[in-house]
Amino acid sequence: MSPSTGDDSVLFSIVTPVFNTATDVLRETVESVVAQTYGGWELILVDDCSTHEAVLPQLRAFAQADPRVKVVERAENGHIVAASNDGVRAARGQFLVLLDHDDLLTPDALERNLAAIEQFDDVDYLYSDEDKVGVDGEYFDVFRKPAWSPQRLRGQMYTGHLSVLRTSLVREVGGFREGFDGSQDHDLVLRVTERARRVVHIPEILYHWRVVPGSAAGDVDAKPYAWTAGRNAVQEHIDRLGIDGDVDYGASPGLYTISLRLDPARRVSVVIPTNGSSGLIWGERRVFVVDAVRSVLEHTEHDNLELVVVHDPVAQHVLDQLRELAGDKLVLVPFDEAFNFSRKMNLGVLCSTGDRLVFLNDDVQVRSDRWLEELVAPLEEPDVGLTGAKLYFSNDLIQHAGHVYEGGQYLHASIDTPRDSLGEFGMLSISREVSGVTAACSAMRRETFFDVGGFAEGLPANFNDVDLCYKVRFLGNRIIVVATCELYHFESRSRDRLVGDWERLFVHGRWGAPRVDAYSGRQRRGPNATALDVWERRRGPDHEPATT
Repeated sequence: MSPSTGDDSVLFSIVTPVFNTATDVLRETVESVVAQTYGGWELILVDDCSTHEAVLPQLRAFAQADPRVKVVERAENGHIVAASNDGVRAARGQFLVLLDHDDLLTPDALERNLAAIEQFDDVDYLYSDEDKVGVDGEYFDVFRKPAWSPQRLRGQMYTGHLSVLRTSLVREVGGFREGFDGSQDHDLVLRVTERARRVVHIPEILYHWRVVPGSAAGDVDAKPYAWTAGRNAVQEHIDRLGIDGDVDYGASPGLYTISLRLDPARRVSVVIPTNGSSGLIWGERRVFVVDAVRSVLEHTEHDNLELVVVHDPVAQHVLDQLRELAGDKLVLVPFDEAFNFSRKMNLGVLCSTGDRLVFLNDDVQVRSDRWLEELVAPLEEPDVGLTGAKLYFSNDLIQHAGHVYEGGQYLHASIDTPRDSLGEFGMLSISREVSGVTAACSAMRRETFFDVGGFAEGLPANFNDVDLCYKVRFLGNRIIVVATCELYHFESRSRDRLVGDWERLFVHGRWGAPRVDAYSGRQRRGPNATALDVWERRRGPDHEPATT
């Protein structure tokens, strides 16, 4: 082994705890470091008192062959947290690189991180895409990760490999913590990103996660204690942030669900536009708005709310049914103009009194209990500007799980996916950041609504919610789709979804034509992509136009 050359302006300290690693596997891991195109690194191999006699001599041989390889020999086995902290203490570099003892770096892994660090001198955490490699050497299971998504990190340790962290910040937060073995990286990254000035996603595969018998890469049930440690890490994280909620196990190991509590003092206004129409649902004729209001009230515990129904001229018996259902919570707002969804919603907000607004189509039926609490509570975080729900067709296939803006189009992703599907890498089962959500069911703070100017009345039918989402994100706010807020959305499939070219051009004129969506995780990029060169996408088959 011989040192590679390069600009050593930044020193990376690669920390790799080792315990009884197979010698051939360990050699390949070290060789993947030595093969780096950037030479400013040190590899800190921490032997956690391996009992296999061949391990320690092999580590010493690596250090003898390359002066950048350092060996820390522990006197007793302390497990992953203790061994990792020994590596952190020994590190001389400005950045720590976390590398498992049986995985592989791509040759340009450090070079790509260096480029991002030089571009953003305030970056404190970097992560990149990854795949898996089998014992046969075949690569598979590519994980194209989204842009920085703190909400998703609470539901899943999605950043994973390759994690690169500023050394000083890791030490500031106390390094790895005892009691979080198996999810020690998740716990550390949560604490680091709470204070990080900038988080950068490098949209390239820089890490190969080796699948071997008994590894977490090959079997999600291999380390059940890690699931508990991860849940505890997320609970402590939201407690530190003052978020009022409980963390529970999710639909699969490594996934977590957060149930939030909504302050009873919060006044919530549910704005529902309607023309009083009816239709057949599951073989039964319904007046949509009546059943929507009924399900809203049946599935929420929050009492401090009003239902603002903005209605075209409708039959008296419809209004009577609404009064009977909602009582003094009902606010009726007559509307006798040409159809304009945006104008209806704006009028409804002007006639409301809540400091939290929920926008709701009349052709929905709530499926999940506490739907309103789950939808509205995330808005207590000051940088969450808009939330949305998961919507299903009447046949239990997904209609909406967030917007995707790419290829000049505004789309619903994951359409026709079965309701119980976890989605790619579990994304459909956890709340996460998205580019946009449909106004068929969404929520925002009252002040945010007025800050962005409400719905654009120049878009009376389509893309008014897309424009609203752009405005919310323009203010620097996050948009979250809430996996635990579930409703059926009945009419979207049957109604005319014709979208005029002028509507799309209207949004393009304001915001430009979207090239790629930062959050969908469907990136297709070339070998020379950089931290900013992330906007090349293809349109997938599981999308349909995003209409209200």
